[in-house]
Amino acid sequence: MIFDQNGNISIITQEKATTIELVKKLQALYPKFKNNNIIVNLTTLNKISLEEIVEFLQLSNTHRNAKHSFVVVSNKIDFDDTPDEIVVVPTLQEAYDIIEMEEMERDLGF
Repeated sequence: MIFDQNGNISIITQEKATTIELVKKLQALYPKFKNNNIIVNLTTLNKISLEEIVEFLQLSNTHRNAKHSFVVVSNKIDFDDTPDEIVVVPTLQEAYDIIEMEEMERDLGF
């Protein structure tokens, strides 16, 4: 697991461990980046299932309720199958774009 910081965005890249292990680590380390927007980059994984994406749902809901963005990046899943409650995009650039749009919406009071 690799942590990077870009302004107020924490980028967490998963390389080897399972998604369930990653979610557990993120929950344990959550106080470290709870005030930042979060991008979870899963593009290095060979394959990922819908069940693995859903593992992030509770953490995503908690983070979004605190008025911060939570975006999962994976190009190995059918986006039509993902729940609307979690934001999944195929590229890091799209994750940055989503965060920028959500910050504008928050600034405007939406």
